[in-house]
Amino acid sequence: MKTLNLGILAHVDAGKTSLTERLLHSAGVIDEPGSVDAGNTRTDTLALERQRGITIRSAVVSFAVAGTTVNLIDTPGHPDFIAEVERVLGVLDGAVLVVSAVEGVQAQTRVLARTLHRLGIPTLFFVNKVDRAGADPDRVLRQLAGRLTPDVVALGRVDAAGTPAARWLPHPAGDPGHHARLVDLLSAHDDALLAAYVADERTVTPDRLRTALTAQTGRARVHPVLAGSAITGAGVADLIDAVTALLPATAGDADAPLSGTVFKVERGPAGEKIAYARIFAGTVRVRDRIRHGGGQEDRVTALGVFDGGDATPGDAAGPGRIVRLHGLAGVRVGDVLGVPPERPAARRQFAPPTLETVVEPVRPADRPALHAALTQLAEQDPLINLRQDDRRQEIAVSLYGEVQKEVIEATLADDYGVPVTFRETTTVCVERVVGVGAAVEWIGRDPNPFLGTVGLRVEPGPLGSGVEFRLGIELGSMPLAFLKAIEETVRETLGQGLHGWAVVDCVVTLTHGGYWARQSHSHGVFDKSMSSTAGDFRNLTPLVLMTALTRAGTRVHEPVHRFRLDLPADLVGAVLPVLAGLGAAPRTSTLRGTSYLVEGEVPAGRVHALEQRLPGLTRGEGTLEAEFDHHRPVRGPAPSRPRWDHDPLHRKEYLLAVTRRVTGRPAR
Repeated sequence: MKTLNLGILAHVDAGKTSLTERLLHSAGVIDEPGSVDAGNTRTDTLALERQRGITIRSAVVSFAVAGTTVNLIDTPGHPDFIAEVERVLGVLDGAVLVVSAVEGVQAQTRVLARTLHRLGIPTLFFVNKVDRAGADPDRVLRQLAGRLTPDVVALGRVDAAGTPAARWLPHPAGDPGHHARLVDLLSAHDDALLAAYVADERTVTPDRLRTALTAQTGRARVHPVLAGSAITGAGVADLIDAVTALLPATAGDADAPLSGTVFKVERGPAGEKIAYARIFAGTVRVRDRIRHGGGQEDRVTALGVFDGGDATPGDAAGPGRIVRLHGLAGVRVGDVLGVPPERPAARRQFAPPTLETVVEPVRPADRPALHAALTQLAEQDPLINLRQDDRRQEIAVSLYGEVQKEVIEATLADDYGVPVTFRETTTVCVERVVGVGAAVEWIGRDPNPFLGTVGLRVEPGPLGSGVEFRLGIELGSMPLAFLKAIEETVRETLGQGLHGWAVVDCVVTLTHGGYWARQSHSHGVFDKSMSSTAGDFRNLTPLVLMTALTRAGTRVHEPVHRFRLDLPADLVGAVLPVLAGLGAAPRTSTLRGTSYLVEGEVPAGRVHALEQRLPGLTRGEGTLEAEFDHHRPVRGPAPSRPRWDHDPLHRKEYLLAVTRRVTGRPAR
């Protein structure tokens, strides 16, 4: 049986989870579809999801149809949980992007559509809620073509839209209008089809067009559109047929070395880790020892394979399957299982969180429990970027928005028994290197108390390149363990630069390196005081790097969102001063009938304030789309998030502090 790993994606409230329920019902997995309002859906299993009626964590269910096992992954629609969507994208064979027939294309719809296009993931559009008052499928189809991609084609039409009797009617195979639209769309991507049509249009039969549609959909060149209602079931059977007929099922070699990717980690009832993974090649079996992450090996103690709904216990799983693995104690989200898959590793598709806050326990005695609980939450969502400042006794997390903060608060109280409060949410900035700086500390020379020589040069890198570490010394001149220690420490240290923010887009070159070889006494006793260890380089590297960084200099950049504001034309004069007061900079303003479309930039830290004020400013008629666009240099004094142990102004104190941590090394 073939396997198809299918993602269901949408803007929040487009009906994505309800559609998942209807698909399971139509496939015979459940007797009756659950309801988001009633809190009894199969994929929203968290108590908080059922209380709020939103998806917070991705969930996997399975059904079989037409000889294909469909592993369906329901993803969050709220932008605060976009990290969950990102982790799923790398394991998909295809996707269904759900759009409301009433609200149409929304902010998150645009973000998701662009990402699916960029990754080349075959995608169908499903226009949901055609039975609701105000539904206008034809308007939404025009929006899909105008705002997302012109390469869309409706495979049918909706009859009685906006009424409970709304139904989806597929175009007949011989429909001349549909035939002409398919020829126009498909021939734009297929020269042979165009040539055949020009030579003799009779040779371009409906069957040939269907074959071309399947091929081009599978290559993500075109995107078929269907419509219906998850509540009434209208159009869902046709969607299932389209999914299995038009989206490409997976293939892989079951006898090849194991290759997979972990996209989700959760904790079981006993606190054990459970890893959700997509197997790209090879076979995973119970009791196999699997290498994952940075080289750690763990034994699989139990295995669940998704089949007929939920995961069922199994002994083995082959390529294409999604599995739940028990026993991988050190596993993390994003880990590769076995060898890297042939499919290129998915780079970050969405911007990292641009907000942060300090979490404080209501009861001071809960501080250790709070750190342990947040550590577990960080396993499920690494982008919360848990940070602890021991000197200030503070724990901070990164956020995408205020809803995510509310969810973290409720989760800590309900699941871990740790009530918390939050400080005011602040913006996460970054630092960029502005010049070139170098520094070196020599082994055996004051004030260097460590048995190692480290020289580093720091310089700006291309925009978006991240941190690049280069060797300016011969590869064999130092043990690989020492080189690895230096590189790892460089990347860790750049997590907080001169102003306390992460340093991005720079090149760090190791210009000098030296060590003292292992020394032993006559009786074979290791002489620690005369032998270099990796610890020497881990302790010395931050000092050298921060000195080089100080000489190069950095500039703080703040995150900026691109916004698109649609509001009544008569209110533009009242709204523009408010935008200016929030630091927003309108770039274009376009009159469209009785409304104005204002587009521009706004600091990330002011988006939430704009969202809160918008309903009152626009009589509830304004709509706002905002998403991260770029970082820009901070105007005025640079905001700092100081970190004492990396502050070059306290170089002597830093040296003394780390020296005391090195047993047997007196301060010089």
